[in-house]
Amino acid sequence: MRSVTTLPSPVGRLTLASDGESLIGLWLEGQKYFGAGLSGTEAEADLPVFRAAEVWLRAYFARMPLPPLPPLAPQGSFFRQAVWQLLLEIPSGTVTTYGALTRKLQSLGIPASPQAVGGAVGHNPISILIPCHRVVGSGGSLTGYAGGVEKKRFLLELEGTDMTGLFTPARGTAL
Repeated sequence: MRSVTTLPSPVGRLTLASDGESLIGLWLEGQKYFGAGLSGTEAEADLPVFRAAEVWLRAYFARMPLPPLPPLAPQGSFFRQAVWQLLLEIPSGTVTTYGALTRKLQSLGIPASPQAVGGAVGHNPISILIPCHRVVGSGGSLTGYAGGVEKKRFLLELEGTDMTGLFTPARGTAL
C-alpha cells in the first residue's frame, strides 16, 4: 500500500508519498500535477523513508550540509527517468537549460527535444529532492516550475544561485 505524510516547509506544506521503502512523490501545496501517479488507498504513515526525507529537507532549508538522499523511486517512462537522472546531476547553486539537457540526452543516444524535456521536468514527481527548479529557459527565464515561479526563485536563492540574468517571465505556461 502506498503511504503519505505531510511536512511544513518554508515553501508551504509538502506532501510525501512512499511505496513503503522509497519516496515516490514529493509535491508542494498547490503544485500542478499534484499527486500524479498516486491511486488506490493511501494511509498516513511514519516510515523510515519519510523520516530520512524530513532530515534531508530540514538540512536543505537550514542551509546545512546535506545527508544522503533518501531512497527515490519516481515512476515514469524511460525518457522521463533519463531526464530526472540528469536533474540529480545539477549541482546546488547552479542552473542549466532545457536545451542543455536535450543536448546531453542526445549525446547519450536518447532522442529528445526541448519541449519533451520540458514535459518531463514539469512532471517530476519528487520536487526539491530531484531539483527540477534548477532548469531555466535559454534566455534565463524562470519558467517551467510546476510549483510556481515564486517558489522556484525562493529555492534558487536559498541555494545561493547567482540570479544575474535570470528573470520572471511576463507570461508563460508555468506561472
